[in-house]
Amino acid sequence: MSLYVDLAVFLAAGLAFPLAAVLVSKLFRRDYPDPVKEIAYESGVLPIGDARVRYHIHYYIFALIFLVFDVESLFLFPWAVVFRDLAPVLALVEAIVFIALLVVGLVYAWKRRVLTWI
Repeated sequence: MSLYVDLAVFLAAGLAFPLAAVLVSKLFRRDYPDPVKEIAYESGVLPIGDARVRYHIHYYIFALIFLVFDVESLFLFPWAVVFRDLAPVLALVEAIVFIALLVVGLVYAWKRRVLTWI
């Protein structure tokens, strides 16, 4: 039962301190409404146009492909560390299959013209 009491006290303190800090800062702050403060661009230059600009989907696809290849290259690092402990032929075949899958994905992206920067 003591563990539940400790957990409840910890949970209450964890919720109370941030809420108290927010409430105290709200009570003691000075509020000077000014239209200049509500401008999204903070360098003093007035913004032109809408802040929500639509980006071409090509940039997102390019970033996702980079992320996939980056994460897959991270999978090669543990394999390289324990390469001597594995069965050499089997480990080499596994690495070749893995890299072949990466190359197939790269060729597919290249053929679909995803890697051309607009």
